[in-house]
Amino acid sequence: MAETSSDQAGDMKHDSISSPGISDQEKEMASSAFEAFKTGSYDESLKHLDSLQELNKEDYKITMNKAITEFYKSGQTTTSTLKQTLMTLKNQMHTAVDDIDGLDDVENSILYYNQAVIHYHMRQYSEAISIVEKLYQFLEPFEKFAQAVCFLLVDLYLLTFQPEKALHLLAVLEKLAVKDGNSKNGKGESTNKESTAMKAEFTAMIEAAKSKMHQYKVRAYIQMKSLKACKREIKSVMNTSGNSAPSLFLKSNFEYLRGNYRKAVKLLNSSNIAEHPGPLKTGECVRCMFWNNLGCIHFAMGKHNLGLFYFKKALQENDHICAQLGDGSNGQAAKKFTGIPMCALLANKRYELLYNCGIQLLHIGRPLAAFECLMEAVQVYHSNPRLWLRLAECCITANKGSSEQETKGLPSKKGIVQAVVGQGYHRKIVLASQSTQNTIYSEGQSAAIPVASMEFAAICLRNALLLLPEHQQHDSKPDNGSKSCSLSGSTETSETSDACSGKTQEGDKFIPAAPSSPLRKQEVENLRCSILACSAYVALALGDNLMALNHAEKLLHQTKLSGSLKFLGHLYAAEALISLDRISDAIAHLNPENVTDVSLGVSSSEQEQASDKGDLEPVESWKQTPLCYPSSVSSARATMLFNLGSAYCLRSEYEKARKCLHQAASMVNTKEIPPEAILLGVYLELQNGNTQLALQIIKRNQLLPSVKPASSPDLRKKPLPFQSSQPVQPIQTPSSFTQVQRK
Repeated sequence: MAETSSDQAGDMKHDSISSPGISDQEKEMASSAFEAFKTGSYDESLKHLDSLQELNKEDYKITMNKAITEFYKSGQTTTSTLKQTLMTLKNQMHTAVDDIDGLDDVENSILYYNQAVIHYHMRQYSEAISIVEKLYQFLEPFEKFAQAVCFLLVDLYLLTFQPEKALHLLAVLEKLAVKDGNSKNGKGESTNKESTAMKAEFTAMIEAAKSKMHQYKVRAYIQMKSLKACKREIKSVMNTSGNSAPSLFLKSNFEYLRGNYRKAVKLLNSSNIAEHPGPLKTGECVRCMFWNNLGCIHFAMGKHNLGLFYFKKALQENDHICAQLGDGSNGQAAKKFTGIPMCALLANKRYELLYNCGIQLLHIGRPLAAFECLMEAVQVYHSNPRLWLRLAECCITANKGSSEQETKGLPSKKGIVQAVVGQGYHRKIVLASQSTQNTIYSEGQSAAIPVASMEFAAICLRNALLLLPEHQQHDSKPDNGSKSCSLSGSTETSETSDACSGKTQEGDKFIPAAPSSPLRKQEVENLRCSILACSAYVALALGDNLMALNHAEKLLHQTKLSGSLKFLGHLYAAEALISLDRISDAIAHLNPENVTDVSLGVSSSEQEQASDKGDLEPVESWKQTPLCYPSSVSSARATMLFNLGSAYCLRSEYEKARKCLHQAASMVNTKEIPPEAILLGVYLELQNGNTQLALQIIKRNQLLPSVKPASSPDLRKKPLPFQSSQPVQPIQTPSSFTQVQRK
């Protein structure tokens, strides 16, 4: 992170008042004002500045220094006022940021630098980058101000997930540091004490800069998933910083990235976070980051309830800090940028933590609670397509039903027999109809009202699709919608995705997805496939068959579609076509030969190649196929045959339907045949006049009692699109900390 704002302002003030071409009296006043400012005597400094302004009313730098001094006199709480003053000064100068290239007076750059610092603390990173990049173009000497500009730009690059640019700038900084160090040491030797002191100060500045560079490099390599390079830099960080909290957070982040979760926890526990000055002075809540990182690590270990516990601890710590910063436990004062120190504007991480909690709750099967958390987060991060997809998944999970067949993968007569009426000779069995199995949605209510309904899920998915670019990448990797959890160890928030490449290809553009990591081209197409699959499912649930068919066909036309989503695409397209009375077209989709793969993501060979590059990690044991989803190609083909039998039955081709049903039943475990298949078997026997056999099928809950078991799929119940194990978002960490992101 860039230096603290107090150091920056002090340097700016000194540089701006020591300009050549002024009288000795003005220089003396300027020096007195600066010394008073450094000692914290702001009233005295303002008196000197007032006297100086009477002598030179045209100099805008004096007005700027007065504004900075008043800002510090208020305890850095009048950020909005300072921002407005700087903007007014810039307009008075009749210069714009676009004209900065023509400026050769470094003093004028301080005005723009101040503006960039304010943009930085207000999280307006794009505006800050546009200013600092132009400042950097004509700042060559490795002096204190130039160093502050460069480090601010590096930090902004890392915050906006541009590690390649950050590394390039760090390489330039290293060369300048070595060059300037040699030039200072190579000058004529002098016994002057002042000269010796200046050399010592410069050497100390260079060493401090090198230490900070190592930490920045670790953060950049972690974002790029470059484990080998990161390991080398970690050693340099530990040598220069020792077992400080920032270095231990960095190393914990590195171990998390490697999958050494227990070691990552051990390193976090060994960090002495009690020594940190606190968020009121630094704007960083290390305790909040500590609990968040523990939650992320346990998320990656599959311990979701424990991870949720740690996220709640982080939220409590965050609310406690916000209560200290201003009115309201949610940091409402921070929204107005008044009443709290400027450095503390970045302290509130409530929405990032709610994002993490929402993903964790979705994983442990609490979609309604997850929906509440994510709905609050989406108010801030409304341009994140991933977040809209997660909201839709909450709605789908909350409305998909909770029969034993779906939740435990066990046979359930409740899915077949709705009731038994009468006794003895008059005893009758009432079978469940398809309509009674559908979810009842809210009626008489606008679909735009944020409730966990399928109607709102359709809106969320539409938003997610609109946020994706139209262009399709033809060489994208398939995505299973599965994401991973990421930690925080720096002033950045990020959520990583499983297909994130360690290297940015030339021309590779990023789609912003704050607070997540930006979407690369290959990730955009993977995400598009997941959204289309969910959209088709939701449209079917809402009875919009034409829209469902449209989404399913678009899904099947995506390049390098994963086997799992291709299987779902054919099922959804077939169901929509059957509802539209286009049975022949549906039968073409239900051909078992269409299923050749049901993997959830990249193939093993692709994963091995990616892991060599450090792009992907092996799938953990807890990331297993959902119980209601076919676990093999054989069981998936059985599902297709069950549905194919239904299609033939609708065309009154009962023999073909019976053959499909019996063939599918021979491929699955007889105890796990879906209730819909049992009902279809009963219907076929009744059509054939075999009433007794139909009753036996109902009583035994079996299609073919003589058939030996194998494995089990699902029938006309639509398999749900996979819920993405979204990376739990990291929050910001201490200046020198690094972001832990994974995948």
